[in-house]
Amino acid sequence: MPKPATLVLFGGSGDLTRRKLLPALYNLALQRLLPASFAVVGAARSAQSDDAFRRELHDAVAEFSRTKPINEEVWGAFARNVRFVATPDDAGYDALRAALDRVDVEAGTNGNRLFYLATPPQAYAPIVRAIGKHELRGPGWSRVVVEKPFGRDLATAMELTGVVHEVFREDEVFRIDHYLGKETVQNILVLRFANGIFEPIWNRQYVDHVQITVAESLGVEERADYYEHAGAMRDIVQNHLLQLMALVGMEPPAAFDDRAVRDEKVKVLRALRPISDREVGARTVRGQYGRGYIEGRAVPAYREEKGVAADSQTESFVALRCFIDNWRWEGVPFYIRTGKRLPKRATEIAIRFRIAPHRIFTKDASEGLEANELVLRIQPDEGISLTFGAKVPVQGLRIRTVNMDFVYGASFMVDAPDAYETLILDALRGDATLFTRRDEVEQQWQFVDPILGAWSRGVPALATYNAGSWGPTEADTLIERDDRAWRRP
Repeated sequence: MPKPATLVLFGGSGDLTRRKLLPALYNLALQRLLPASFAVVGAARSAQSDDAFRRELHDAVAEFSRTKPINEEVWGAFARNVRFVATPDDAGYDALRAALDRVDVEAGTNGNRLFYLATPPQAYAPIVRAIGKHELRGPGWSRVVVEKPFGRDLATAMELTGVVHEVFREDEVFRIDHYLGKETVQNILVLRFANGIFEPIWNRQYVDHVQITVAESLGVEERADYYEHAGAMRDIVQNHLLQLMALVGMEPPAAFDDRAVRDEKVKVLRALRPISDREVGARTVRGQYGRGYIEGRAVPAYREEKGVAADSQTESFVALRCFIDNWRWEGVPFYIRTGKRLPKRATEIAIRFRIAPHRIFTKDASEGLEANELVLRIQPDEGISLTFGAKVPVQGLRIRTVNMDFVYGASFMVDAPDAYETLILDALRGDATLFTRRDEVEQQWQFVDPILGAWSRGVPALATYNAGSWGPTEADTLIERDDRAWRRP
């Protein structure tokens, strides 16, 4: 159980707070995982009363919580220690300090404070500096949770780290990537290191290649202002996809703790083979969706979305051919891709194994046999599948590829916690295992920056694809040059 604490939510009236953070806190309270002495203080530029803030949060939990209907008794106990302070200027931060001091006394939170920056990225540095200037750190422990994106490139990431370190030590900084809180992402480590059958074949000797896909059927929606400045590379590849690759590729850590796990992930990121200007055309694809159909409904092109420039060069699709240059993975390609307006929402990791070295069966008998494949489905149908060859029950010998499936919901009969529930609870406990460290973020940007630089010069050219397709034909060419093909999730 975490120690008593106050969670200070900057961006308290924002969309992230309403859709994710407050429902996560409510569900933690429902499961009795929050400390008995716990308070939430929302902070935003616009003013409102404590009661109005509570009503707003109640409505948000009613709409977005994974557990319904609201348990009013649990909500009432939780809401008693919810406050709101407007912080439009220095006077507002002074009022916030006074409110936090009162909460320490009234709620018994012992001066322990978790500051959560649920704001646009441009507000991170000013808020952190204000925390230091107005002495908002309490007499107990203090930590800060920073949402992605952490910088726009290596230089701005290092600059932001410098600002954060003016007020917080590195061990007090929790850079959040909600993908790392998903149950199936955490299960990558369990699958590999809690089972004796997988790790011996998790290497270049047995693995032919790896595919990691993050597909979204939605378009840019209401996020055009953010997405036009980010694109798929900054929004998904630099953080989510490279983190998934690191978890798949890492060596066994000495222990399951924040330092050991993150040390091994950093080693993978350092071993990523850079993509030079000379190679960027052959190893990367960037695309943008045009008009098309999603689930039978006509949808506009990216450049027709509200808030998007008519000549936008922002990529909504990325495919990369990557290599990890170390003893375990030398020569094994990692194909990663992400895109908006693809046929379905799906995130998965597919490990394709090498075919059996000597085929003793006839070509006719083994016509339906494919290479073994281990697929980790992260969303929406969380689970694990293993394909293998089996004899078809007919006279004579015919072999067909079959699936062995594990499905979370069917196996455990419980709803998996939301990623934010896991990560908020870990931050309150001070467990940083599922958060990204400074050197991880910097290594990710070191890999991504040269690619973005080449793209800004028009190399390769921006490809287009129809909404509802699996991306531009150039992405198929990327993998087909190696006599391989993308899997269909």
